Amino acid sequence: MAARCVAARCVRPSAAASLANLPRRSALFAAAMGLGASRSPSPRALAAAAQAAEDDPVASILLDPKFPESWPYGADAFARYDEAPDGSFYTEPRFVTHIDDRAIEALSDYYAASFPPVAEKPALLDLCSSWISHYPKDYNPSNLDSVVGLGMNEDELQRNGALTSFAVKDLNEDPVLPFDDNSFDVVTNAVSVDYLTRPLEVFREMHRVLKPGGTAIMSFSNRCFPTKAIAVWTQTGDPDHIWIVGSYFHYAGGFEKPQAKDITKRAGMLQRGGDPMYVVFARKQ
Repeated sequence: MAARCVAARCVRPSAAASLANLPRRSALFAAAMGLGASRSPSPRALAAAAQAAEDDPVASILLDPKFPESWPYGADAFARYDEAPDGSFYTEPRFVTHIDDRAIEALSDYYAASFPPVAEKPALLDLCSSWISHYPKDYNPSNLDSVVGLGMNEDELQRNGALTSFAVKDLNEDPVLPFDDNSFDVVTNAVSVDYLTRPLEVFREMHRVLKPGGTAIMSFSNRCFPTKAIAVWTQTGDPDHIWIVGSYFHYAGGFEKPQAKDITKRAGMLQRGGDPMYVVFARKQ
C-alpha cells in the first residue's frame, strides 16, 4: 500500500516559489463559503453555501472556488522528488491495493451509483489503470463491449479482469490518449491524479475522448508514493486537493462546473478510522 501523503514531505525546496500563487487551505474554505470576496455575497448565496457545507463540507469547496483568471501553477508545482523516468519506477508489477478495503468499497459503490446502466452498454476508460479498477462487478467484459485500461505496467493490466482491452503508456511522457474523439461515456482515474505532471493536457485529452454528456471521475485519498507525487500535492492537504483537481477541469475547458463529494465510509464506534475517499467529477458539455 502507498504511504500517506504528508504535506511538505519529499518536495523540492524550489517548488515553494511556484506555489506562492496557490490559495492555501484556509483561503480555499473562505472562497468556498464566499468570504473575502471583493463584494458581499447575496443572502441566497450564503444560505446555499452554508447548507452545502453542512451537508458535505467537501462539496462546498467547489461551490464558488474563486479560480484565478489564468493557470495559477508554475512548472515547479509539478516537480517530483524522484525525477527519474516513470517507466523505470513502474517496471516491476505491484499487485497490491493502495487504499484500504472500506475506501475501495466506497469507490465501487460510487461508481455503481454514477455509471450509466449496464443495459446501455457504456464505454468506459480507466486511466492510470493497474490490475484492479474497482468497478462494480456487473461492469465487466461479459456485459460490456468496451472497458479500456491505460496504465504503466503490462503485467498488471493483463491481470485486470474488468478490461476488454488495454494500452501501456506514460502520460507524463506523452499525454495524448490513443483513442478516437467521442469514444467513451465515462473516464475514471483512481488514486493517480496526483502523479500527473502535465494535467492540463491530460484533462483536455479526457474531454476529447469523452462523448458529449460523458463524465470524468477523479478519485483520491491521502495516500501516495510521495517521491513520485507532484510538489503541489505533497505540500497541500485534502481540501486543497479538491480545489486543485477542480481547477484542472476548469482550465481544461469544455466541462460543466466541477463538483466534489466526500465518499468516505466512516468507521463505526468500535472500528479504527480508515482511508478518506474523495471524488471530483465533471460532465463534458
